[in-house]
Amino acid sequence: MSTERLPFRHIAVEGPIGVGKTSLVELLARRFEGVSVLEDITNPFLPDFYEGRPGAAFQVQIYFLLSRYQQQREIAQMDLFHQLVLADYTFQKDRIFAYLNLDDSDLAVYEKLYPVLEAEVPKPDLVIYMQASLPVLLERIRRRGREFEAGIEPDYLERLSEAYSYFFFHYSETPLLVVNTDDIDFVNDPADLDGLIEQIRRCRRGTQVYVPLGSRRTETRTGDGGGREP
Repeated sequence: MSTERLPFRHIAVEGPIGVGKTSLVELLARRFEGVSVLEDITNPFLPDFYEGRPGAAFQVQIYFLLSRYQQQREIAQMDLFHQLVLADYTFQKDRIFAYLNLDDSDLAVYEKLYPVLEAEVPKPDLVIYMQASLPVLLERIRRRGREFEAGIEPDYLERLSEAYSYFFFHYSETPLLVVNTDDIDFVNDPADLDGLIEQIRRCRRGTQVYVPLGSRRTETRTGDGGGREP
């Protein structure tokens, strides 16, 4: 059995489509014998949404909202004192997508439901927010070859990345590690993964920014809370 430990019991990994959230969660779960909580990506309304069918955005959003809520309630029932739980999303991401995709009338309905559910969702001990440039995101999406993602427009992905940046610029609910992933390959390079894990170990409070410059040089910045530019 592994003797390695992280100073957290519940970690959530966030970031735009294609940034590598699930890959990191699975690597950390194997390394630290943790439990992976992976977002359900089998939303039946996604193909219609990417094809621009009227009404599909609201259907997609409500399906994801309820699916994420159910998973988060399951996390709340886990024994976090004896096992590490790693999720490849935060519940708050649902709101990021809602404000990006829904019109005003649908948002009015959504906002009556979301706060009721959010009140029952556990907060992670640490959030890891992964960033990447638009060309890198597009290439990673292309490489993983999910059919329903083939129709993602670069403009939509860019707006999503900006929405994430805005959200985490104001984020202060938990310790936050912001990671620029453009120049690392933690999936295929053990040194890159080890460097990222070392940054995770150092997180205690506020916001820390990790900007790897290749596999050997890093730049970090720490802060006491939210409102720091990712």
